[in-house]
Amino acid sequence: MTMIDQRHDTQTGTEPVRGTAQDGAGAADAVTYPAAVGVPAALAEWVATIAAHTRPDRVVWWTGTPAEVTALQDELVAEGKLIRLNPELRPDSFLARSNPDDVARVESRTFICSENPADAGPTNNWHEPAAMRAELSARFAGSMRGRTMFVVPFSMGPVGGPLSRVGVQLTDSGYATLSMTIMTRTGSAVLDEIERGADWVRAIHSVGAPLLPGEADVAWPCNPEKYIVQFPETREIWSFGSGYGGNALLAKKCFALRIASVQGRDEGWLAEHMLLMRLISPEGRAFHIAGAFPSACGKTNLAMLRPDLPGWRVETLGDDIAWLQPREDGRLWAINPEAGFFGVAPGTNAKTNRAAIEMLAAHTIFTNVALTAEGDVWWEGLTDVPPAGLFDWQGNPWDPSTGTPAAHPNARFTVAAEHCPTAAENIGEAVPVDAILFGGRRASTVPLVTEARGWAHGVYLGATIASETTAAAEGATGIVRRDPFAMLPFCGYHVADHWAHWLRIGEQLDPDLAPRMYRVNWFRRDAEGGFLWPGFTENARVLAWIAGRITGEAEANETAIGAVPLAADIAADGLDADRLSRLLTVDPVEWRYEVEREAEFFGGVGNRLPLELSGQLAEARIRIARAFG
Repeated sequence: MTMIDQRHDTQTGTEPVRGTAQDGAGAADAVTYPAAVGVPAALAEWVATIAAHTRPDRVVWWTGTPAEVTALQDELVAEGKLIRLNPELRPDSFLARSNPDDVARVESRTFICSENPADAGPTNNWHEPAAMRAELSARFAGSMRGRTMFVVPFSMGPVGGPLSRVGVQLTDSGYATLSMTIMTRTGSAVLDEIERGADWVRAIHSVGAPLLPGEADVAWPCNPEKYIVQFPETREIWSFGSGYGGNALLAKKCFALRIASVQGRDEGWLAEHMLLMRLISPEGRAFHIAGAFPSACGKTNLAMLRPDLPGWRVETLGDDIAWLQPREDGRLWAINPEAGFFGVAPGTNAKTNRAAIEMLAAHTIFTNVALTAEGDVWWEGLTDVPPAGLFDWQGNPWDPSTGTPAAHPNARFTVAAEHCPTAAENIGEAVPVDAILFGGRRASTVPLVTEARGWAHGVYLGATIASETTAAAEGATGIVRRDPFAMLPFCGYHVADHWAHWLRIGEQLDPDLAPRMYRVNWFRRDAEGGFLWPGFTENARVLAWIAGRITGEAEANETAIGAVPLAADIAADGLDADRLSRLLTVDPVEWRYEVEREAEFFGGVGNRLPLELSGQLAEARIRIARAFG
């Protein structure tokens, strides 16, 4: 199937679908959009209905062929919405600059519109579904006037895979369309799945910036009023006003986490904010590890790790999302449903992530990084000394003396997984999970690594993750907040029901084959504010210890909060005994305070808290009291 371009005066030989829509001024007129040829009837009818309401100038059925991609890239460059980077320095790569009002997730404007408000839970913004539909209907009326609506069919996971799911995004953003082509599997094969009866998620996105005839466009159209809305029962996503990241790439957080978490609850699997990696020992044994970390806490760096430990290596399976399913063999299996990486640029360099630097050499869309005088990109941390003549992320000449960053702290890159030098050959296929990590940024209290005593204790560790906030989310940075399973902004239903679902999943696993669970913290600091642990490639030492625990070859010290390594098992070059000791210390004063903060958090989730976690909290108090008196 090739791209179908539908304009008002296009004739396809099929019966047109007619509709009436209101424009922003309140005037109504009839708009005709011809039905597409060879498209499932229900899909064609839905697209025509939305088009009649939003009133784009044309409708393009996107299949993501190389010719289509090139044509859209050229169009966006001509419109000033993308800057083509120097092809000798950064081949087939582009820079986008967003509006300063549109630079991150907008959690305060993200809604779960479940029929029962209790099902959204205390960590989500709930809105009554019918009222929200009415509000969105008014916002979307005529919202695509003067623009192109792209119809993007996509698959999360390999098309037709046993744990794959499909959807269709309608968007008036060419940037979002190109990014979706990188991040998902798009094209006619997805339409074939829908034709064969596959359930599909309906995802509608508009930047909310209609153009009147003759009105000039801007490089980054967006609306100051923003909505990111999920209807879990009907599997719908409506996003208005933002063109940025997960607000606009609706297959990502909106579908793959918020909607998919509800699908997983209903169907017996898990959709999680997790990396997925394969760790291979010097003997050639593979260990598959999933890891839940809040955004901008090193997931991508860990997923693409190149260990300095002799003989050890890592293959990247995914850096952000994992779908996990218990199977008849008693094991938990996982896939990465994405086809690309949407990573944080600042701080990424040859030391922190060599694989990413190689991956970003070409075929990448950069957003909100700085532009060099030679037409290349730069961000804080890429090099020790910034190059002269930089233009900042808003396109202005950058003056380092002002103290403002050249790249936005949440600047991003979007690149296909196939370009990652550490990518596994079978990326996207299911693998059996051996270990699950829970981590975040903690300057104190939390040891480098702690092993859970069993599945229920591991769920307790996941439910009580706390991390210092970063620029990936709106609001102040550096504030410690509870982020259970790193899903605080992403769980599509009641957070305590999510924990109960994890406990039910564990009941379906063979206890001897279930993944072991670990809490990790690369970010503990000393009295002077420096990091105690060198991190980055040295994190492989922790992974090797975990592998040893799985095989029964590594020892541990039992503490009140779980097992921690022997210092000798993770000793890193240049790390003295005192620093290593502090990394593994369980301080009684800090942990008494920590457990009470965990109790306060549990108290805020209401009467749905699973009894097993109430029991884990009580046991934590008892263990700490016994250990420290």
